[in-house]
Amino acid sequence: MEGVESNSNRWNKEVEEEEALKWEANHPTNNGIRRGSDDEKISLSMEEKRSLLNRLMNIADEDNDNFLLKLRQRFDRVGLEFPNIEVRFEHLNVEAEAYAGTRALPTMFNFTINMLEGALNYFYVLPKRKKSFSILKDVSGIIKPGRMTLLLGPPGCGKTTLLLALAGKLNSDVKVSGKVSYNGHGMDEFVPERTCAYTSQEDVHLAELTVRETLEFSARCQGVGPRYG
Repeated sequence: MEGVESNSNRWNKEVEEEEALKWEANHPTNNGIRRGSDDEKISLSMEEKRSLLNRLMNIADEDNDNFLLKLRQRFDRVGLEFPNIEVRFEHLNVEAEAYAGTRALPTMFNFTINMLEGALNYFYVLPKRKKSFSILKDVSGIIKPGRMTLLLGPPGCGKTTLLLALAGKLNSDVKVSGKVSYNGHGMDEFVPERTCAYTSQEDVHLAELTVRETLEFSARCQGVGPRYG
């Protein structure tokens, strides 16, 4: 049994080394470029690349923690570094217009009146009766990469609005001024949806599951690799 286990471990190690070499060949780095000048270059077809990626990600169906650990080890072996993102927001101001008093109550009567009034406001028949409210006023700060940031404040102080502003998901009917940048690039220089994500606090989950079990359950539902979506 010891000999069988030893041979199995040796075979698994050889397979991992082979996959790591293929990964390095298709993700060139400084080390990979230098190594490619000495060793024979490995070329893979699109089908072989897809098969390799599926094998590398197949472990995510069983243990996401182990999958992320192996992914980090492979990045380290080929000299790839995870990108670091620093978020800065300077003199950020957010204002919104809303009805005050009884007009702000969500009743059918108010809804009908607001719709009619909005149509008349569009044609400049009636003046706007909404009042301007400042949600964020001259807020500045820096979110360092590789750190967990805790945002505390009483209800209604603008925590959600700040997170939505950093994620680029504010509604178009609010007035925003100030600057938000990712590594020095403004929000109009890239697609924020591909760089950051905002997760609402109203997500539904099973209270009996641990945090790790919840993440694993979410990963299984969303799927990985060709089963994504």
